[in-house]
Amino acid sequence: MTTTTDPLSRLLAIMARLRDPERGCEWDLAQDFASIAPYTIEESYEVADAIARGDMAALREELGDLLLQVVFHSRMAEEAGHFGFADVAEAISAKMEARHPHIFGGEDEAGQSRQERWENAKAAERTAKGAGGALDGVALALPALMRAEKLQKRAARVGFDWPDTAGPAAKLVEETAELAEATSEAHRFEEAGDLLFAAANLVRAYGVDAEDALRHANAKFERRFRAMESLAGGSLAGRDLAAQEALWQAVKAGE
Repeated sequence: MTTTTDPLSRLLAIMARLRDPERGCEWDLAQDFASIAPYTIEESYEVADAIARGDMAALREELGDLLLQVVFHSRMAEEAGHFGFADVAEAISAKMEARHPHIFGGEDEAGQSRQERWENAKAAERTAKGAGGALDGVALALPALMRAEKLQKRAARVGFDWPDTAGPAAKLVEETAELAEATSEAHRFEEAGDLLFAAANLVRAYGVDAEDALRHANAKFERRFRAMESLAGGSLAGRDLAAQEALWQAVKAGE
């Protein structure tokens, strides 16, 4: 059992023990960055879920689970001679100070919005890392809808964007027609992707966050569908589409 009273030091010591080649846990020792990555993503979503539900007890627990992921990755990196947890903390501290020069550096913030300062700082960081193109640095592991929006925003910064909603609206109609006219499974797959990308672009043109909007729509559909099942006595099985549509309309009218 660890003896330190500092909670963070205790957690770091626990992870070191779990990864100890002689006395550690077999499962923890068998992991690597790739095997742990899915858990890291899952814990991030569980944090978001606790926030969405307004459950502070769950949020405290899920933040701990997410912190464990950072500690786990840092420990494996330290063992490989790359960096340790302290280096991670130092790097993010330096980054946050650099991104807020008007707070920590005494720079005049006049003439720039918070968003402009933030994006300019991030662009400078990408340049320092050797990024050459406007789309460099958009993480591949992001959810597809979120990544589509980020790619579109990056392109828009260099002028590759419609001036209003008419252009992306027409593109959505075009892509819908092309999906309907697709003649093979591979062709439909291609056009379906184009359609979804165009939909994200249109939503972005209206200033709406596509990921948040779709999450809200998912929750609304789930709520209404469960209400339909309740009205139907627990199951929709055996009811034809007309009967199900009537239930759907009844639920909508009652909201």
